[in-house]
Amino acid sequence: MAAKNKQSIKSKKRKQIPDAENSASKKPKVVKPLKKDLKKPFKSSEQNASHIEKSEAQGPKTTRERRLQAKELVKARKKKRKPHYTLEQELALLWEKMRRRNIAKEDRSKLVSEAIHKMKGKIPEIAGSHVSSRVLQTCVKYCTQAERDAVFEELRPHLLTLARNTYAVHLVKKMLDNASKRQLAGFISSLHGHVASLLRNMVGSVVIEHAYQLGNANQKQELLMELYSTELQLFKDLVSMKESRLLDVIPKLGLQRPSVLRHMMSVIQPILEKGIVDHSIIHRALMEYFSIADKSSATDIIQQLSGPLLVRMIHTRDGSRIGMLCVKHGSPKERKKIIKGMKGHIDKIAHDQCGSMMLICILSIVDDTKFVTKVVIRELQKILKDLVSDKNGRRLLLQLLHPNCSRYLSPDDLASLNLSLPSLSTKDDSEVNLDSSEKKKISKVGKSGYEVEGDIETTLAEASISADTSDSHHVVGGGKKDSTLRRQELLVNSGLAESLIDTCIESAGEFLRSNFGKEVIYEVVTGGAGGILLPTLGDKIKALHEAIATLTAESKSEQSEEHVLENFHSSRTIRKLVLDCPAFASTLWTIALEGKCEMWARGHSCKVVGAFLESSDKVVRQLAKGELQPLMDNGILKVPEIKQLTKEG
Repeated sequence: MAAKNKQSIKSKKRKQIPDAENSASKKPKVVKPLKKDLKKPFKSSEQNASHIEKSEAQGPKTTRERRLQAKELVKARKKKRKPHYTLEQELALLWEKMRRRNIAKEDRSKLVSEAIHKMKGKIPEIAGSHVSSRVLQTCVKYCTQAERDAVFEELRPHLLTLARNTYAVHLVKKMLDNASKRQLAGFISSLHGHVASLLRNMVGSVVIEHAYQLGNANQKQELLMELYSTELQLFKDLVSMKESRLLDVIPKLGLQRPSVLRHMMSVIQPILEKGIVDHSIIHRALMEYFSIADKSSATDIIQQLSGPLLVRMIHTRDGSRIGMLCVKHGSPKERKKIIKGMKGHIDKIAHDQCGSMMLICILSIVDDTKFVTKVVIRELQKILKDLVSDKNGRRLLLQLLHPNCSRYLSPDDLASLNLSLPSLSTKDDSEVNLDSSEKKKISKVGKSGYEVEGDIETTLAEASISADTSDSHHVVGGGKKDSTLRRQELLVNSGLAESLIDTCIESAGEFLRSNFGKEVIYEVVTGGAGGILLPTLGDKIKALHEAIATLTAESKSEQSEEHVLENFHSSRTIRKLVLDCPAFASTLWTIALEGKCEMWARGHSCKVVGAFLESSDKVVRQLAKGELQPLMDNGILKVPEIKQLTKEG
């Protein structure tokens, strides 16, 4: 049965042979050759036979032979595709030698000169290759100035094209780093008309930012001006102006504000959509846009930036200020998005100079303290010891312990916290209009002890800031909750203060000797501004007093480092605590200094001992008077005459 079934299947598959009559009546079918067949050269049957015989004669190839054959095939294809493939291979061999660390300078200079000689006349063509661009970077780094100038001149007509290339962009940056003032000015001048288009390109924007960082004030202004209006982009002579702020440029050139807004939005919008927000030139442009934007335009930008995008901007001064404006004028929902976007990055942001100001603004304005505690405070608690000793990180803790204190925040920082957009500001904001005398007062403060970043006139134009930079200075409104209640919830109720006191007890000696940690431990020992820590954490603070006193009572041999009474930073901090905190002074006298004053009456420690007589608290003076008076009479301990006369009076 199976055999019959097979025969029947075969019979069905057989093709029917047409009859002679039918075949004669039909026209012969013409088969058209395929396109791929037309491309291939026709091979006769004899050629095919000889090819088969040849392959059979060679026999089966080994794995190594097949691998070598494939390698040769790849090499042949690369030679066809890359006109300078052989040159690149030679340069790669030279590069492996010249980039070694243990090579002599003379040998490296010979290899560099040889490589430049081989590339001469072909540099723009090979600069975009991932191999040749690296060779060129090394050559530019180690070659002579004459060779560097020759390479720059050959590349100069092609720099704009290379600025968009993924590999050549690194070479362009290296060339700008080593360029002379004349060469840099020429390159920045050649960028005119292309700044906006390059900023929209992920690779090109890196070159614009690099040129912006290297340029002087006038060159930076040239690059920025193109982003303001079409006229400034088309006519090169208009960009060389003394006015730096957009508010001054518009009336100077007679530009229409709505037209400038539309042009800037057409430039900024694609940049924000692509997420190219890391560069300081873009942050500067956004700040200028905010200065002229109406309510709806400013709100749109704030909505776009609210989220993880803002985290990538706050590492610059202008970027940090944009972030603070978004927090201040954003809705509760937008503020929540901003804080949520920082999750996992709080450590890095807190240690950054500009980023820490963004966190200070959040702690000072946002009303949702539970959410801030969950995202920000919890991450800060994990790194408390690092924060206390860090120059920037300590400011977050100091802002909660002693808000807006001019000892810890510079006038420029206070001005940043008081930034507000005129178009979005409400009448309830306690803004203060400054006259010319107040402006002079702030500029004098800036020159006499604080390094104010940027021009003070620009700061005044950007924000309404109070002329008073004392401890009573308050941040312009942004939150509805009472500032004292917000501070209580973030510092005490969250458990941050308790963790901070425990950290200070464990590392009291380290913090007292630290240039930055001493300020935090001083505020903790005194209970914070307004004594915010004393009602609930009085016992903990008393334990900290005892820990510092016990550390002070140790002999010089027991401490591995310099004794806290003889160290420059710690002795002055303890002296200040004796003057400002009577409870600490009493504990220190009882545990550490009573009966030992003569030993500490010389050197840095004498300032601590003498502070007991200078204290404004009568009980503290009476504690030490009996032991210190004989030392003063014998001339061992000296108290400044002015302070002594004041005390006697």
